[in-house]
Amino acid sequence: MAPAMAAAASQALSDHQILDAVGTGAAALSLVGSSFIVLCYLLFRELRKFSFKLVFYLAVSDMFCSLFTILGGPSNAFYCFAHDYSAHFFCVASFLWTTSIAFTLHRTVVKHKTDVEEFGPIFHLYVWGTSLSTTVLRSIGSDNGRPGSWCWIQQGSMAKVLHLITFYIPLWGAILYNGFTYYEVNRMLNNATRMAAGISERSNQSDIRSGRKAFNRWGYYPLILIGSWAFATINRLYDFTSPGHKIFWLSFLDVGFAGLMGLFNSIAYGLNSSVRQAISERIDTFLPERIKRSLPTLSRLRSQQENELTSLIVEGN
Repeated sequence: MAPAMAAAASQALSDHQILDAVGTGAAALSLVGSSFIVLCYLLFRELRKFSFKLVFYLAVSDMFCSLFTILGGPSNAFYCFAHDYSAHFFCVASFLWTTSIAFTLHRTVVKHKTDVEEFGPIFHLYVWGTSLSTTVLRSIGSDNGRPGSWCWIQQGSMAKVLHLITFYIPLWGAILYNGFTYYEVNRMLNNATRMAAGISERSNQSDIRSGRKAFNRWGYYPLILIGSWAFATINRLYDFTSPGHKIFWLSFLDVGFAGLMGLFNSIAYGLNSSVRQAISERIDTFLPERIKRSLPTLSRLRSQQENELTSLIVEGN
């Protein structure tokens, strides 16, 4: 009996080390990606439009979510506490910022409103206020911050229910809202495409094709949240129904994909044509003329006019 128990304990420790390494590695990639977007916003003045400000705040949330995930460690009560509550706060803020971006897109493209910049203070109150409220509520009856095998493991059904209520219900609410918003935008673009084809105005058709090209990329954005948190949701529900029975491969996918959310967001939301053009212009400034002539890609990027996130929302904001 004793050798079997020792072997089981050794295997559990090995699994924990693997999961910790996977989670830390994924969070490090997200930290790099989100930090790059933050750095671009701070360095390139031309990116500081309202539309990209929302992407900047999304990247800041992802950056701190990844940072505190890396800092978390079950051997130290302070770092475990930082992991539990700070990571929860900024991860919730991250997917709430995606709903703010979706709302801005819907109001501009579907409702044809140009007052989206006036919603800036409301967005901050909504995102940071909701994140703080859910974090405080989650602390009720929770053992978070207490060193143990894992920081994020909560003891007792009450703590697990609160975790589902304060994180996963808002998360899937955001997923449903984003999905509905992009469906509405897609329907509007389809109608506009048919109208432009009927009128046969070349300028209108060109604008609609640009909008369609942009939305073809935007349409995948709700899948980022689903892909990042689907396995985590399944894992939490399984832990709630079968406490004490862990599935290693499910936990592996859980920590891996959830940790990559910031990287996915930085690629999808941040690396649009405006960012690429700003980077290419800076590179173009410092390169010798003879090298620039041998790199036609720079000139193509500089003249490229993709109607992506920043132009879809309101180019003048």
